[in-house]
Amino acid sequence: MSPEKQSTAKPGPAVVYYGDDFTGATDTLGSAARAGLRALLFLKTPDAARLDHVGPLDVLGIAGAARAMTPDAMQAELRPVATLFRSLGARVLHYKTCSTFDSAPHIGSIGAAVRVLRAAVEQPWTAIVGGQPNLGRYCLFGNLFATAGSGGEVFRIDRHPTMSRHPVTPMDEADLRLHLAKQGLADVCSVPYTAASRGGEALATALRQALHSPPADAVLFDVADASQLAAIGEVLWARAQASTLLAVGPSSVVDALAMAMAMPASREENNAASTAHAHAHAHAGVAPAQGPVLVLAGSLSPVTARQVAAAQSFDIVWLDAQKLAQRDAAALNDHADAITRSLALGHNVLACTRSPNASPQGNALDAQALARAGGDLLAKVLATTPLKRIGVAGGDTSSHGVQALDAWALSYVADMGAGASLCRVHSDDARLDGMEVMLKGGQMGAVDVFERLVHGAA
Repeated sequence: MSPEKQSTAKPGPAVVYYGDDFTGATDTLGSAARAGLRALLFLKTPDAARLDHVGPLDVLGIAGAARAMTPDAMQAELRPVATLFRSLGARVLHYKTCSTFDSAPHIGSIGAAVRVLRAAVEQPWTAIVGGQPNLGRYCLFGNLFATAGSGGEVFRIDRHPTMSRHPVTPMDEADLRLHLAKQGLADVCSVPYTAASRGGEALATALRQALHSPPADAVLFDVADASQLAAIGEVLWARAQASTLLAVGPSSVVDALAMAMAMPASREENNAASTAHAHAHAHAGVAPAQGPVLVLAGSLSPVTARQVAAAQSFDIVWLDAQKLAQRDAAALNDHADAITRSLALGHNVLACTRSPNASPQGNALDAQALARAGGDLLAKVLATTPLKRIGVAGGDTSSHGVQALDAWALSYVADMGAGASLCRVHSDDARLDGMEVMLKGGQMGAVDVFERLVHGAA
């Protein structure tokens, strides 16, 4: 390459991340945007033409559904991500997991993801960040704890009232080292939060010891408090400058790195603008919706059930989860017609699979089939009734719902609170381009999150 072309080459992103479901991927997108980083979440691995179209990025995300895949399917899903990372010259490859680390050897295996992605980086070990305090997720001495709902009681993850009974990947082990060992990550060393609480230098020393006595295949960083993320980011970013690094964990990985990432010299003049951009994102309110809002609540979580019970501004359409999971075409059409009729009257519609007083159906349902049917239902409604704003509740439902749309990326709009982000859809279809969508996992969001989607929030 000639010197002239080198000087005009567009700098690549510093971080590439893959979200193992769409809700988590949008949470990470929000973390990057609120830090003032230029970030975009692609709905599939972008090609060179698409990357040229969007312009320079600091953080490039790819939304996927690996947490619902078998190890073989995960390999096929993640290999293009590894190839893209190598081609872009990024420093950190982040495999974004759910903050509760729910996964299993046969489905959504974090170990399987590491085996595919580690070949794309230079560091022979993997960094694992174990907590996300802003969502009530804490890792202490290798053991994971989580709140039950926003601001709820904290439980050890294997005693959590929802995650210990997850219908697909129940968490029956709180020690993440043992949990990941079942997935093939046998040599995971834990660095306690007490090291990070003493600052970057102490944490760097603890990391060197973990890597060399005896050598660790992966290092799990405790996170007991959000203040410890600064030290973790400092240490990981310094390591990544020397050799590219694979980092695994929730959005706290990007939260940590964003504190340490220095702007390249060629962008120094944009520092003030970036600071203003971060401030604006951090304090951006949510405007009231323009026109009727549709929310698809495919989550069977008790947290989502409480949010449904608190939604007063919607016509409720109760979905027959059993028939939808069985791919009953007549039921799908009937539900789509009912939703469309209410929207045509200008009413907000909440279509949900579980009434507030119903008991969880859990393993009685094929959760993946239900999520796919939810995506079909959403696509069917939007094909005839374009909307300005929608919401989807449930990790798998969000993944399949957005995949069913003719869209190629999401950008961040505003924080909806407790792990829920409002995003803008980018599509070549004019009916979808610019539509706002809130994706939230079953455990995420304040109790009034659906009302905020309609009426806005300061």
